[in-house]
Amino acid sequence: MQFNIPDTGQKRVVIVGGGFGGLTLARKLSKTNFQVVLVDKNNYHQFQPLFYQVAMAGLEPSSIVFPFRKVFQKSKNVFVRVTKVLAVHPAQNEVVTEIGNLSYDYLVLAIGADTNWYGNERVRANAIPMKSVSEALYLRNLIFEDYERAVTSVGYEQRQRFLDIVIVGGGPTGVEVAGSLAEMKRHIIAKDYNDLDSKEIDIHLVHGDKRLLNTMSEQASAKAELYLRALGVQLWLDRVVTDFDGEVVTINDGSTIRADKVIWAAGIAGNTIEGLPTEALHKGNRLKVNEYNRVAGTDNIFAIGDIAFQTEERWPNGHPQVAQVAIQHGKLLAENLQRLEAGKKPLPFRYRDLGSMATVGRHKAVVDLPFWRFQGAFAWFVWLYVHLFSILGLKNKVFIFLNWVWNYLTYDQSLRLVIKPWRRAEKKAETVG
Repeated sequence: MQFNIPDTGQKRVVIVGGGFGGLTLARKLSKTNFQVVLVDKNNYHQFQPLFYQVAMAGLEPSSIVFPFRKVFQKSKNVFVRVTKVLAVHPAQNEVVTEIGNLSYDYLVLAIGADTNWYGNERVRANAIPMKSVSEALYLRNLIFEDYERAVTSVGYEQRQRFLDIVIVGGGPTGVEVAGSLAEMKRHIIAKDYNDLDSKEIDIHLVHGDKRLLNTMSEQASAKAELYLRALGVQLWLDRVVTDFDGEVVTINDGSTIRADKVIWAAGIAGNTIEGLPTEALHKGNRLKVNEYNRVAGTDNIFAIGDIAFQTEERWPNGHPQVAQVAIQHGKLLAENLQRLEAGKKPLPFRYRDLGSMATVGRHKAVVDLPFWRFQGAFAWFVWLYVHLFSILGLKNKVFIFLNWVWNYLTYDQSLRLVIKPWRRAEKKAETVG
């Protein structure tokens, strides 16, 4: 196999990763004289902030993904290739992929981050991550499969293994998942599973800090804790999960929680790629970059988004690994690549913090803006507005809006389906039988 990309005489920019940063950069460069090659293991962009709504049956997966090729239908200088990048050869100006090698004039690594298991392989083998739309769909299937098993289980103890759930990590993802599960318990399970006692469902949130949302303001943290406790979520603050064997969660104070399902939202670590200078590597698998996003020890390799580690006076430990940083990286790097080609000095990156937000449930959200902090119903509507208009594609916006309106009016998500992947072996077995 090969890339089959024509030599047009244009300078080639290879972008690895189509997340917020990579896609923003590719869209900006699509209007320039560069040849752009966007390489990703998927053929679609994923809107990560709404993964939890797919997992909680609030949205279909197709509502939060958008095909790359649809984005660039009218861009003759952009080529999309679906493959996995294995290594970089800086001396040869090429990347190694599963379908062959690809040369570049400029290489941009926007490979993002994945779940951080902190070296605990047993937890990794048994807990459920939520860093992709497929993982979110898997979690949705598992939750409703376990409710079906609980209906036919005899005895309280046997039912609990299918009903109880533990979320590890009290950042935005963990808080939003816990709140969504608590609302499902209150408003959905009692209707769909009237032969189950929804009060038997225990939702635990374990967080290794004294306050939730510890990257946000103390007001936001306190209000999020108040909301979750009111919804019946059991909080284990300033505790760390040390083990999970598939049946029992062990916490660093010696406590244990009996549960078959553990959702791991306790942190992220950068995805890795071979061939980069050792001087570029930083903790958490991030890549050290200068103020122009150039990777340390290289001349024409750049890194943007979650994978990039750059410090500023306000951010001595690096920028937060959030979408806004990646988007701002992508916009500035597009301009800087054009400046470099024109023989001009590139512009330094300075992160503009637009604020942060998280939602816990209906009329329950927290918003920290640079000059204004607020919580409650208005914050919830602001959260809805910002996320709705951040989604790519008019159709996706409409579908998400309709789903949200329906859920708001009825408290009834209509997507509680268990969709199992088709397996060739099973199909053959059915045919033979």
